[in-house]
Amino acid sequence: MFYAPQVGGDPAFLAIVAALAMGCAGLPGLFMRTPGPGQILATGITILASLAGIPAALMLLFSDRVPAYVLEWGLPFGPCELAIDPLSAFFLLPVFLVAGAGSLFALGYWPATKNRGSEPMLTFFYGLLASSMAILLMARNSAFFLMVWEVMALSAYFLLVTEHGREDVRRAGIVYLVATHCGTAALFVYFSLLASSSGSFLLPPAGSLSALPAASLAIALAAFIGFGAKGGIMPLHIWLPSAHANAPSHVSAMMSGVMLKMGLYGIFRTLTFFRDPPLSWGAFLALTGIASALLGISFAVAQCDLKRLLACSSIENIGIITTGLGVAMMGISSHNTTLAYLGMAGAMLHILNHSLFKPLLFLGSGAIIHASGTRDMNLMGGLAKGMPKTAFLVLVGSLAICGIPPLNGFVSEFLLYLGFFSQLQAASLTFLVLLAPLLALVGGLALIAFTKLYCCIFLGVPRNVEAGHTHEAGPAMLIPLALLALLCLLVGLLPQYGLRLVEPALALFVPPGASATLSLGYALTLEQLSQLGLFLLLVSALVFFFWRMLLARAPQASGPTWGCGYQRGTARIQYTATSFSEYAVSVFNGFIRQRIQRPALAGLFPLTADCVDRPTETVLDRIIAPLFTLAGLLFAFLMRLQHGRMHVYMIYIFATLLILMLWAH
Repeated sequence: MFYAPQVGGDPAFLAIVAALAMGCAGLPGLFMRTPGPGQILATGITILASLAGIPAALMLLFSDRVPAYVLEWGLPFGPCELAIDPLSAFFLLPVFLVAGAGSLFALGYWPATKNRGSEPMLTFFYGLLASSMAILLMARNSAFFLMVWEVMALSAYFLLVTEHGREDVRRAGIVYLVATHCGTAALFVYFSLLASSSGSFLLPPAGSLSALPAASLAIALAAFIGFGAKGGIMPLHIWLPSAHANAPSHVSAMMSGVMLKMGLYGIFRTLTFFRDPPLSWGAFLALTGIASALLGISFAVAQCDLKRLLACSSIENIGIITTGLGVAMMGISSHNTTLAYLGMAGAMLHILNHSLFKPLLFLGSGAIIHASGTRDMNLMGGLAKGMPKTAFLVLVGSLAICGIPPLNGFVSEFLLYLGFFSQLQAASLTFLVLLAPLLALVGGLALIAFTKLYCCIFLGVPRNVEAGHTHEAGPAMLIPLALLALLCLLVGLLPQYGLRLVEPALALFVPPGASATLSLGYALTLEQLSQLGLFLLLVSALVFFFWRMLLARAPQASGPTWGCGYQRGTARIQYTATSFSEYAVSVFNGFIRQRIQRPALAGLFPLTADCVDRPTETVLDRIIAPLFTLAGLLFAFLMRLQHGRMHVYMIYIFATLLILMLWAH
């Protein structure tokens, strides 16, 4: 039973109802025999919940009150409290937005009429995943938080193994399950230490704990491992590339655009508990973040699998956010308000931006795979002719993620650069300026990765017969893509309003008075950036229309494209995904290893053979997997204890009880 001990507001109630409605959206489809109506009903409920949840979250974001509710559950962990403060409301926005967009996309991408075997469960767990993430952001009791966390983790697992008939999908599911439960084990330690420090299972209020006791370091470390594993921060990212690559694309959009943010939310929330975080915490986050960004995008450059490239790019973006958070924490520790403001504003705005352009790209990958039947970019090419609308929308997402103005990715990185350069005249922390060239290197590699993605998929000529007969995505798939692309453009053109969206959540980290003063100054800078972006867009549009007008008036003739001396251009003389990035990958030899299987050629006229080139996941394949193999060998003797004899199992139980009784005595 719910009741409101504090002043409850309608937006909070609406957000809770919207979250619960999403969780129930897939239930009718489980019992319907006819394929189709259940999915349509679930989509309708999810979109209505999104339309209700987004304005509710916006109202809560700018509200002065924090509505709280208590659930009487009778468990020995204290009251189960739900509350929505500006930080929770800010993270609720991508949950409602991406859940609604992905649900609509699934109507065209994974229709129930063609996927009757997997669609009901997929729809059910999709709603459950969205609902659990929304409720997770409201949970204020540790035990309840862990329960919802597990629902989220298991829902994502069942979504990931939708195509469980494939061996690579099952392997990805096992890796994810092991990684997520290792993270959950760290969270058990985290919440236990937190409860012993605060004396309650309720999450501590902001600024109520001191970072000086040794236990605080253990709490922060457990939070980093537990939440960082979910967020995909290196080296805790091992589950991420294979999980995102093998899940259905609208699920990948949800996992990358939203679920990774739940890990970041946990880290952000943990840092609010401490009133005096040491400088070393910020330095650790900044170094881990920039390493994650650099290695993540390096792995992305090497990928030939479309969705793996996007997944590795998510590691990069999570790294950028973590870098901004680390810089902000260093600003808080050193009482440098400007640094704290710019680092935190850049990190939070990048969270919002990433939840727009990454789902756009993952949904775009779904449209590409739906049309071409493959994820391998080496087999694609020339798709822009068959699917020009998808090509344009993916281009918008690619420009946004590369930080090209006037799109949204540029704005958040611009704030981070301002933060780094603000230290040029400072007496301390001057070394933070060194992060600027590293971030620029990350941006350059992102440009290579997404130029490769776009050119190898959409430009040139088709590399196989199927690619030459691709079809444009239907309206159900194009509408979510267009919506997300439009939002990327709006945030990029009107960044001052994007900054306003993150300001209420900033109040938990930066003193409100200083934040208001800094906000006024940087909003003016962003307004000038907005005018520059609008001017750039206007000039581009004028040049485009002028070029089209000249083209229409000029005499037209057609002829073959110059093929470097060949009669015509063919797929054999254009770059593949592998050859495009070969040189860039060679620069990072050691961090990235290519596994190449070349066939042995014999005779003057050798037969057709395949050459397989696959980048390896260094941390997983070279470190984690051998460690697990070693652990398996060391503990192999324990398998002898499990032999199926019931009377021996009863002896085990009796012996265990006897030992426990003797211990208690």
